[in-house]
Amino acid sequence: MNSVFFLVLRRMRAPIIVLISFYAIAVLGLTLVPGMNDDGSPAPALSFFHAFYFVSYTATTIGFGELPRAFSDGQRMWVTACIYMTVISWSYSILTVLALLQDKAFLHTLVTSRFARRVRRMRTGFYIVCGCGESGSLICRALDIMGHDFVILERDTLRVDELDLEEFITNDPVLAADASLTANLLMAGLLHAKCRGVLAVTNDEKANLAIAISVRLLNPAIAVLARVRSPQVAANMASFGTSHIINAYARFAQYLALAAVSPERFHLIEILTGLPGTRLPTLRRPPKGRWIVCGYGEFGQSLAHHLGLPGIELTVIDPEGNGPPHSRMVLGIGNEADVLTKAGITHASGIVAGSDNDMNNLSIAMMAKKLNPGIFVVVRQNQAANDVLFDAFPADFRMVHTRVVAQECISILTTPLLARFLEAVRQADESWSSKVTGKLEALCAELIPEVWGVGIEPHAAPALHRALERGQMISIGDLLSDSADREVSLAATVLMIVRGEEALLCPDDAFMLRTGDALLLAGRHAARSVLHLSLQNANALQYVVAGVGRRNSVPGVPR
Repeated sequence: MNSVFFLVLRRMRAPIIVLISFYAIAVLGLTLVPGMNDDGSPAPALSFFHAFYFVSYTATTIGFGELPRAFSDGQRMWVTACIYMTVISWSYSILTVLALLQDKAFLHTLVTSRFARRVRRMRTGFYIVCGCGESGSLICRALDIMGHDFVILERDTLRVDELDLEEFITNDPVLAADASLTANLLMAGLLHAKCRGVLAVTNDEKANLAIAISVRLLNPAIAVLARVRSPQVAANMASFGTSHIINAYARFAQYLALAAVSPERFHLIEILTGLPGTRLPTLRRPPKGRWIVCGYGEFGQSLAHHLGLPGIELTVIDPEGNGPPHSRMVLGIGNEADVLTKAGITHASGIVAGSDNDMNNLSIAMMAKKLNPGIFVVVRQNQAANDVLFDAFPADFRMVHTRVVAQECISILTTPLLARFLEAVRQADESWSSKVTGKLEALCAELIPEVWGVGIEPHAAPALHRALERGQMISIGDLLSDSADREVSLAATVLMIVRGEEALLCPDDAFMLRTGDALLLAGRHAARSVLHLSLQNANALQYVVAGVGRRNSVPGVPR
């Protein structure tokens, strides 16, 4: 606000000086020009008070007559000159104000001041989202649906204008600004007491690196999630303790390799990191054997690194002739029949169309299918705007790096325990993963389940915490009973319990809970709502545990 006030004063300095000068000259002249009485005899000039009063109402209105008596001709001549002087000064001031209201710097200062004021007034926890392209948009929509507040810093002003048209439920502040500048991060609430974390998901790796450094130096207590593409920048970020570094290319390559060697484990991870409410993915089993990777950029390099598995023979097609050592290389793009034939497409088990050009990737995939209809096809989609084209092509796997980044960010932010559980899944065997997947599929009826965490703490689960503090024995099976009918189990399951340093995976219903336990659950949204009631309301909890009272006796409980 101060900057706006001083900017207005600076721009209006000249008009105000002109206005004051003309008023002073007009008042001074009226105090010097002699007047005339009604009988025609000379009268003294106006006093300063009368002169100021007369000029004040004459300069701003059409006037109310000549006061305190009729003017002499000399006074009327001077007043005529004063009217023109004041009209000119007021016109100059008004035009200056109009020009100021159209000045981009002034408008930007107004918007910035309003943004900073809204951030200062935030009273609930929020995240700072730096960059609102495709990944940032997905993250913001997910946070908005889940009721989390956020602040957006986006460099592209056109994109900010588009965001103003989007109907976010939480109506969060947006500013067109470079998030890599520390001053903008501070204005967005980096040091705000309610700031929970920062997401550096811009398209510029250097900007993400600068954001991560600023957060680590100025507010190391909060989490920072940074998006990277190159291993060098990722290593740089890791060196100063960035909380979560998300390399979409490496992550997808890991998933593809995991799907090839352990499809059940990958299927479970895919379900747990999917967007809740969407349809469950089908189990995919990429074959081993000969694979062709088209494009050896950062994505291709990650694939070559992670697909270097026993039983997989790799051939790389690259227009620059680049490729990993000890692998076969073919010069070309991959959408030419002779190049694919030379790479051995007719005997290949799978192909990855992984260039940074969507049309080339679709062309590669279509040509590969034509030459080898049974081949397993993985396509990389770079632009979300090409969704329709990629939907029309039945690829076995589609890699959209913006979605990979968004899904991982959302999982980490909303369910911190999930990252630990996923690490355990990567170490688990196939039969265990298949069993957990089957349980989730039975609970959620072909839809991706919600995954959430609950801590048995006074503020998060007061009813359950008090009951356990009193020495009451409560098992997982008790807790997951419906508070409307305790004979019915909720459509939810406990995936993991963290007790101290120990993590217990998929405990059974007889497992007894303790205060301080952290639970990771998965299930339907309705089950989450009912469980929340049992955690908060002592009557509902006593009903599901001991059958005391009825669920519909709880005041304010919806049926």
